[in-house]
Amino acid sequence: QVQLVESGGGLVQAGGSLRLSCAASGRTLSRYAMGWFRQAPGKEREFVAGISRSGSTTYYSDSVEGRVTISRSNAENTVYLQMNSLKPEDTAVYYCAASNFLQADPQPQTYSYWGQGTQVTVST
Repeated sequence: QVQLVESGGGLVQAGGSLRLSCAASGRTLSRYAMGWFRQAPGKEREFVAGISRSGSTTYYSDSVEGRVTISRSNAENTVYLQMNSLKPEDTAVYYCAASNFLQADPQPQTYSYWGQGTQVTVST
């Protein structure tokens, strides 16, 4: 199975940027479609972005479309989430997840492996 470790979270002012990384070990990341999810206190985990196994197709939630870019480097066994124009409502714990399907899906139950999460806090 694959182990996932997120990094890159932190405290940033509104309008700022962060780049999250998700490093995989145990198995090559090219076997999986990948997704980023987030969970704010008191809220359900929500889909942020996804990328197909090949990297040719990406998906974004309406709330981040145009501000966020997901990418992957199968050579580095890493998936990235570049977040720009951050807003206070983007504050959450961000998780990466791996799916055995070819395409990423916004439903969290389609993902078999999850990282521990990285905190993103956006201040006003």
